Amino acid sequence: MIYQLPNGKVIHISIEEYLNLTHEDIQYLMAGDYGDHIVNPFKYSVIEKPKSKEFKDFDDDGFDADTFSDDVSFDDLS
Repeated sequence: MIYQLPNGKVIHISIEEYLNLTHEDIQYLMAGDYGDHIVNPFKYSVIEKPKSKEFKDFDDDGFDADTFSDDVSFDDLS
């Protein structure tokens, strides 16, 4: 997991290490100048960059406005 120290630097630690982290440990990491400054807040994100997709125009009911037709005859239903 990624943990941001109070000085703004980011370190990689396991969940077990995070749960056992004390105030003295945090002070030691900051005094030892551990970690990196991350400029991009999404650098280690699990969210992927959205791919450009063609979006269809849906109306408020969720129907595709291009293919849906209100004209329905009883012959089409049988």
